[in-house]
Amino acid sequence: MVAVIIGAALLVLALITQAGVLLVQRAHPVRGAIVEVSGASLHIVELGPRDAAGPPIVMLHGASSNLEAMRRPLGEGLAKNHRVILIDRPGHGWSTRARLDDSTPEIQGRMVAEALARLGITTAIFVVHSWAGALGARMALDYPQAVAGLVMLAPVAYPWPGGVGRYNKIVALPVIGPLLAYTITLPLGAVLAEPGARSVFFPQAMPDGYVRETATMLLLRPREFLANAHDLATLKAAVAGQAPRYAEIKVPVTIISGDGSDKTVSTHIHSQPLAATAPNAKLVVLPGVGHMVQNAAPDRVMAEIEAMIGAMAPSTAAAVN
Repeated sequence: MVAVIIGAALLVLALITQAGVLLVQRAHPVRGAIVEVSGASLHIVELGPRDAAGPPIVMLHGASSNLEAMRRPLGEGLAKNHRVILIDRPGHGWSTRARLDDSTPEIQGRMVAEALARLGITTAIFVVHSWAGALGARMALDYPQAVAGLVMLAPVAYPWPGGVGRYNKIVALPVIGPLLAYTITLPLGAVLAEPGARSVFFPQAMPDGYVRETATMLLLRPREFLANAHDLATLKAAVAGQAPRYAEIKVPVTIISGDGSDKTVSTHIHSQPLAATAPNAKLVVLPGVGHMVQNAAPDRVMAEIEAMIGAMAPSTAAAVN
């Protein structure tokens, strides 16, 4: 009898989840183009003039989010004078990937590089946040000709003490992870999304309507929740493998992080050692700023991006449009 009750409850939760997926996707439809690459389909939104002077600006979001997290605080402002490319990382937003295990910066960097090549973009400035800090660093190592410069916002770059949260490890497990993702994740996440987002913004206040305007609820779809958990569960080992190579990054790098107020990604563990290791790195530490640097100080971030573009020689800044 107990097994029957549990089975019925799981069936109900699975039906609620599927209905929720339909509602969330209807509320946040595809906004850009789908670019097919090996092992993934990437959702890409382009802003600004395609023939703008200087390199295009590619923006890559962190964990538990999508390209909308980079659009409003930065992308739309930069698009007044630059070509801006916003990308849903593989498995996030409206991007898909064939394998959940394609979760490392190395693999996702290959997919992003292939998508940009299909768009005719040979070099760009990359603006990367949090998890995507490791991705941007990896792309600068593996595709140095494609990366004209890196602007890194509260980036993850090195191994850190501890893990990434027990629930991410559980969700990344076979059988158990999918069972949870396809039953309780969306109903429970709908309740926890707002407080969870607020904690990432601390000590800044989360902007009104942030969860709605950034399509955060897309994360709660089973396929994306599983992909996000795999990204987080494999990240520590991935950065441990690539960190010894950071001295090879030759392009200009600007790292912008909060001080000790960032409780999500430690500036001391990540930003400071990276700035001391990459030969052409500049570190900007913003007092009292937490993890969401792009929201807390968008004008400063845009100024640093403009400064990087302005310092580039014409031959370096030229891009195929």
